[in-house]
Amino acid sequence: MPAPDPGGMTFPRLLKKHAAERGARPATREKDLGIWQTWTWAQVAAEVRALACGLAAQGFKRGMHLAIIGDNRPRLYWSMTAAQALGGVPVPLYQDAPTPEFVYVLNNAEIAYAVVEDQEQVDKVVEATSQVPTLKHIYYDDPRGLRNYEGVTSFEQLLLLGREFDRAHPDFYEAEVAKGRPEDVSIMLYTSGTTGKPKGVCQTHQSFIDAARSGVAFDHLTADEDILSYLPMAWVGDHLFSYAQWMVAGFTINCPESGDTVMTDLREIGPTYYFAPPRVFENLLTQVIIRMEDASALKRWLFAYFTGVARRCGSEILDGRPVSVVDRALYAIGDVLVYGPLRNVLGMSRIRIAYTAGAAIGPDLFRFYRSIGVNLKQLYGSTETCAAVCLQPDGEIKFDSVGKPVPGIEVRIGDNGEVLVRGPILLKEYYKRPDATAESMDAQGYFHTGDAGFFDEDGHLKIIDRAKDVGKLATGAMFAPNYIENKLKFFPHIKEAVAFGNDRDKVCAFINIDIGSVGNWAERRGIPYSGYTDLAAKPEVYELVRECVEKVNAELANEGSLSDSQVRRFLILHKELDPDDDELTRTRKVRRGFVAEKYAVLIDALYSGKPSQYIETQVKFEDGRTGNVKADLRIIDVAPQPPLAKAA
Repeated sequence: MPAPDPGGMTFPRLLKKHAAERGARPATREKDLGIWQTWTWAQVAAEVRALACGLAAQGFKRGMHLAIIGDNRPRLYWSMTAAQALGGVPVPLYQDAPTPEFVYVLNNAEIAYAVVEDQEQVDKVVEATSQVPTLKHIYYDDPRGLRNYEGVTSFEQLLLLGREFDRAHPDFYEAEVAKGRPEDVSIMLYTSGTTGKPKGVCQTHQSFIDAARSGVAFDHLTADEDILSYLPMAWVGDHLFSYAQWMVAGFTINCPESGDTVMTDLREIGPTYYFAPPRVFENLLTQVIIRMEDASALKRWLFAYFTGVARRCGSEILDGRPVSVVDRALYAIGDVLVYGPLRNVLGMSRIRIAYTAGAAIGPDLFRFYRSIGVNLKQLYGSTETCAAVCLQPDGEIKFDSVGKPVPGIEVRIGDNGEVLVRGPILLKEYYKRPDATAESMDAQGYFHTGDAGFFDEDGHLKIIDRAKDVGKLATGAMFAPNYIENKLKFFPHIKEAVAFGNDRDKVCAFINIDIGSVGNWAERRGIPYSGYTDLAAKPEVYELVRECVEKVNAELANEGSLSDSQVRRFLILHKELDPDDDELTRTRKVRRGFVAEKYAVLIDALYSGKPSQYIETQVKFEDGRTGNVKADLRIIDVAPQPPLAKAA
């Protein structure tokens, strides 16, 4: 066996380096009971050492897997490093998943040790133990409600054990860190499972450190950055931004008090570097629109007028491009009256760089944020590529592209239009799935992403859709459902959309309304409703959604090969699509095949010309109970729109 490479970087070695170089600088903050608590790099290194020694005292060894479950908490991030220091592999799980989903991952990953946040997660893991024979040790961070629980250990006890072990074996921790190699697996992240059971993606220290270093160099990130760590720890995006880049750049991560306080905490921290999937940006804009609808007539006029100015020239000003003196003056006034206060409300007043990824973002939504002065950019990647394949360079932002390949990464388009990737950021393997690993990698070492795309004349990659979802209408015209859905979801009243049309004579769609936005709209018009199902069935709501669909159709009419993809019929679903009902993944992506099968009767009604369709659907509640939602859904026909007149 070759000797360990003392020069190769691993995450525990990066932590040791930061503790030596910037030990007194803040590494982690957490808001607890309304007060921000701070840990320096030296303190984090000491905590990780104690955690690692505590796990070792409990029998955790090299090659073992440590489940990590909970909201973004400092000790959960530190537990990742502690496991890595011992040569183990952290396996974060989605904290909002029900017990059956836990059982699958815990068994698949052969978990014996689990670190969880609080009583809610302890209850789910304890419930799972009867079905997970390997699981023997459970540690919790938040002690509230856990006083009389048996068979679980508090973090305080684990730290106490660790410090005692460290005193008895003072050379143990350093020796274990020294054994680590860059090519060792550093993390196992499970895929979202849009088409089947999730797969464990094994990534090495080297792959994530390379991805993080590329991003840090690309955007000139420094140790002075502040970021808010609020996205699921099981998602590759959070692992890149809140862990790998944190460890590489040495900046500060800030953990919010709870999911309910994210917006308040975002404003208090004022991050300089921000990352969110499109859904978060959609929800933020929806909240802005709702607030403006309740504002005075003068404020509504100012917002409408100056957002018009921003649409005209805001992005050009952000990119440093020529803009007329009049527009530049108007934009400066708008920045004082509208854009600046709006960025402050959104918690984006200090942002230098913001990224979005995880799903395609609508061009209109993307344009809005850049127009008000937020340097929002897109990146492209996946769990298997450390979320870092393409980035958008400053000054070269295109609303319909995901940027250029990161230096050192090779991207090419296959004969079938699929995006293929090769480079040091690729997964080592799918855990216990050599068949899937072999299927995803070709003989030349390219990873097959499953996305369809092409390069434009400037070398920017454009993603059309998932390769398996891109099809053709019966007319032969291209059908890209995700493109249509993103256009629909730009409207604050539409939370989710699912488009159908492959091999059909027209495009039809399911719509989920946004209960917050539409509820506010209904209340201001005196329209009573008792809940989502009742509100979704209101004739006034159907007319509201019809207007949104017609606007999207008018845009599609101008888009050449997609002009035949106008939505001709739609219905509003009687329930929200939900991960607990298997309709969405934990990263909130539509499981298109499952939805089509589950609601086949509704699809048949859309294409058979029926004016309505009765349906009864079983739903799962958070406490494990099930119930039924019944409704007679109206189906609305929408006339095709002519192309929009182009400005002279």
